[in-house]
Amino acid sequence: MGANGVTTAPFGTWRSPLTAAALAQSSLSLSEPATDGDDVYWLEGRPSEGGRTVLVRHRGGGRADVTPAPFDVRSRVHEYGGGGYAVRDGVVVFVNFTDQRIYRLAAADDAPQAITAAGSMRYGGLHLDLGRRCVYAVREDHGGTGEPVNTLVRVSLDAADQRGTVVVEGSDFVSHPGVSPDGRRLTWVQWDHPNMPWDDTRVCIGVLDDMGDVIATRVAAAGSHESVDEPRWAPDGRLVWLSDRSGFANLYAEDLTSGEITCLLPRDLDFGVPGWSLGTSTFGFTEGGDIICSWLEDGFGHLGVLDAAHGTVRELDAGATAYRSVAVGGRRVVCVASFADKPSAVITLSADADRAEPLQSASRQETDPGYVSRPEPVQWHNESGQEVYGFYYPPVNPEFTAPAGERPPLLVMSHGGPTSRTAPVLTAATQYWTTRGFAVLDVNYGGSTGYGRAYRERLKGSWGVTDVDDCASGALAMADQGRADRHRLAIRGGSAGGFTTLAALTFTDVFAAGASHFGISDLTTLAKDTHKFESRYGDGLVGPYPQAAQLYEQRSPINHIDQLSSPMILLQGTEDKVVPPSQAMAMADALKAKGIPVRLVLFEGEGHGFRKAENIIAALESEEQFYAEVLLDPA
Repeated sequence: MGANGVTTAPFGTWRSPLTAAALAQSSLSLSEPATDGDDVYWLEGRPSEGGRTVLVRHRGGGRADVTPAPFDVRSRVHEYGGGGYAVRDGVVVFVNFTDQRIYRLAAADDAPQAITAAGSMRYGGLHLDLGRRCVYAVREDHGGTGEPVNTLVRVSLDAADQRGTVVVEGSDFVSHPGVSPDGRRLTWVQWDHPNMPWDDTRVCIGVLDDMGDVIATRVAAAGSHESVDEPRWAPDGRLVWLSDRSGFANLYAEDLTSGEITCLLPRDLDFGVPGWSLGTSTFGFTEGGDIICSWLEDGFGHLGVLDAAHGTVRELDAGATAYRSVAVGGRRVVCVASFADKPSAVITLSADADRAEPLQSASRQETDPGYVSRPEPVQWHNESGQEVYGFYYPPVNPEFTAPAGERPPLLVMSHGGPTSRTAPVLTAATQYWTTRGFAVLDVNYGGSTGYGRAYRERLKGSWGVTDVDDCASGALAMADQGRADRHRLAIRGGSAGGFTTLAALTFTDVFAAGASHFGISDLTTLAKDTHKFESRYGDGLVGPYPQAAQLYEQRSPINHIDQLSSPMILLQGTEDKVVPPSQAMAMADALKAKGIPVRLVLFEGEGHGFRKAENIIAALESEEQFYAEVLLDPA
């Protein structure tokens, strides 16, 4: 130990105060805040309760659980869910994960009452219409043969064991139901195979009768090669939505009287995000008609007040680097904010001031700033000369320093989706490694959102090529800049990021090791055996199947074990419906047959992602031990 109490030790071997157990037990998943008068609601995913998601209410400075155990507030529509609850004037409806039924809470102390029948139906995207004593919902019927059938239904609040009355049908997918302030119209989004929500979608408006049934329909916004999303009714009766017709997701409004459509703030910036879940909310309205909106610029999130009349925006500085799930009540703004130097939190602030008040933090642990590695935005060019974006996190631990001249091992993180993004925020998944002496490069490879439609569509037809190139070239760029050890580069990712991880280990010689969390090894199997929402996703990412069957085979790591020479760890849930566990098993068997070090860790009862504290702990500790054996001390 040195004179100042600092120990000299190789990168990657530093002792960290951030244990896997502490992180798993203390971390919460925060989502979908909503306002109801003076009350604020949100969802908390709690690993310490077996991954149960609880609806929480903040009232008068105190918090209380709204949904009692064992209720788990989570929709399974599209498998990714979203919109799993709604609240208005104290009336709460929610979807229970285990049976996918809708339950009603008429008052805070009431026991939840099921209002839909048990069976094959799933519900999500809930929207209350108290004037008609009903809730509109996306219903996904798994009771027939072939693909599930998605419709919009009207469900009475005062009945039980019902399936709902279908009000919109005929398209493959529907989302975002919303009733106008005067109660006379319903809006929603719909789209069809092979499109995803960020490809080609339509915003529709339906006229409602007294019962709440749609009696006439028109398309408000649609266009070839245009994604429209999040239609919301402004207080003055205009309909506002997001469209990327300009190449960037901007806000548009239609005056229903004149039919005039206006772009409210033309900018080469994305004000929306891909609609993976039914509960996406990136903007809302104040009582005066201003729009509270969020946007991305150079990968960083912003929040502001849009004055639509003058086409100006005033930024609200809450000190965060990412914002999601924006909700507005009166002049009060509530959202989930993420920061570069402290855990995410549900925050509230006034539309007239910047000072934010945290209502709930995602972590019960205090963050010692001395151990925090802060994101550094970095850019590089891939082999094709295209610019790529990411965030570099250097090793940080005040108790340790590395031997002179040593460079750190680098973990390249490839996010899921792949039409998603990584944000420059404090996460346990990053700090766990940087406090142990690893550097991290979090890559927004071509295909990521937040940089416009053209950047996102760089992945069209080239999944397994562009993303791999961007990650591999990023790792080499960090090594060339002296930020990483060229001989100790590793890659890790989950889901689609797991596929990028496996493909990078198979088709490049850049990485010495890798970790795939519920990743895809066989694109052909995925095309044949996945859920409805993503069943045609590969059409755009690779090509239509089976016409492009050869491409699927060429890009599937499982078919090219002969090209693989790097050790890997595979972490997989046994109940994963998005990426079947058979893929991880087949990859592990193939590697063992070739004599390549491989570790397969299966988690019983887990789906697409790990929610139980004990499994989160086991996954982190298994991965750390794996790197110690094959990356830090391969002998």
